[in-house]
Amino acid sequence: MHIYDLDTPAVVIDLDVLEKNIEEMAAHCRGLGITLRGHTKSHKNPEIAKTQVAAGSQGIVCQKLGDAENMAKNGLDDVLMTYNIVGRQKVRRLAELARFRRMTVTVDSLAVASGISEQANLDGVTVGVLIELDTDGNRTGVLSPAAAEELAVQVQELPSLELRGLMTYPSRLSSKPVIQETVERFTNRGLSLEIISGGGTGEEWESKELGFTEHRSGSYVYEGLSRIQGAQGNDGLSPERCPLSVVTTVVSVPTADRLVVDGSMKTFQLFPTMPWGLIIEDPNLKFSGISVEHGHVDSSGTDRKYSVGDKLTVIPTYQEGVTNLHDEIVWARNDEVVRIWRNEGRGKVR
Repeated sequence: MHIYDLDTPAVVIDLDVLEKNIEEMAAHCRGLGITLRGHTKSHKNPEIAKTQVAAGSQGIVCQKLGDAENMAKNGLDDVLMTYNIVGRQKVRRLAELARFRRMTVTVDSLAVASGISEQANLDGVTVGVLIELDTDGNRTGVLSPAAAEELAVQVQELPSLELRGLMTYPSRLSSKPVIQETVERFTNRGLSLEIISGGGTGEEWESKELGFTEHRSGSYVYEGLSRIQGAQGNDGLSPERCPLSVVTTVVSVPTADRLVVDGSMKTFQLFPTMPWGLIIEDPNLKFSGISVEHGHVDSSGTDRKYSVGDKLTVIPTYQEGVTNLHDEIVWARNDEVVRIWRNEGRGKVR
């Protein structure tokens, strides 16, 4: 089946481009001499995660337990959770995963660590722990080397937890003095530095320069290494490096310079900012607006004439967000459908 024969809007992934992006990032990290740990939040698909691992990723990264559960039941192992796991329901789920998978979590407080320890001890499992250090990400993380050392000592004393090192986001060279002091404190106290995990797609070199043992990257799967290192916005979109696109249908041609397609906010992104995406068949077509169920396309810049029923394929500016809006993901090669996947990762926000 050709992708134009799909019911629309349809999310399509070009497998050739996807595999190229995954191989390029793996080769990039090998060239730098740093271990890659592939993030799965961009695609939420266990089969894509397996492709990342086969290319050289050391395990995977998840942020929500729902994603980790989906990955684990599909055979993925060595899972790093870079999100504070809080509450009885969640720590029980984490402990259950730790029964049959190597699980490592990040913590930035004794409260978070104690909750995990209590449940892991009850269930007779061991959970690995990285101390999260804030390096101007202004999200989670302890705020100083001294605080990281103090928390690490406390974690080391808690039952059923195994201190494995440090984690931070983003990897910035400006944080080098803080990182160095933290590493020195850990070393002097005999605290584990088995893992020092940096993150941020496109910041692999920075992690290497900072002396980290691994780097977490994820959006390269959809964006491609060349886009990350180069142009952004629509200037950075191309079918050669962006595997995810959405096939839409022209449902109305109200005027000579306006089309309406069935790709909308519910297809691409709620209340998106400009630009909304690149139309592959005719880059002279531009989105002029987007409604809840209608995509407004300005056709004044093209000489081509369009009719109701024509297909237009759009590379969204924010491809990662599109994944979480659709029940099915189509895999294709040379515009021919290879497989239609049920998107089990959709909505896994708990």
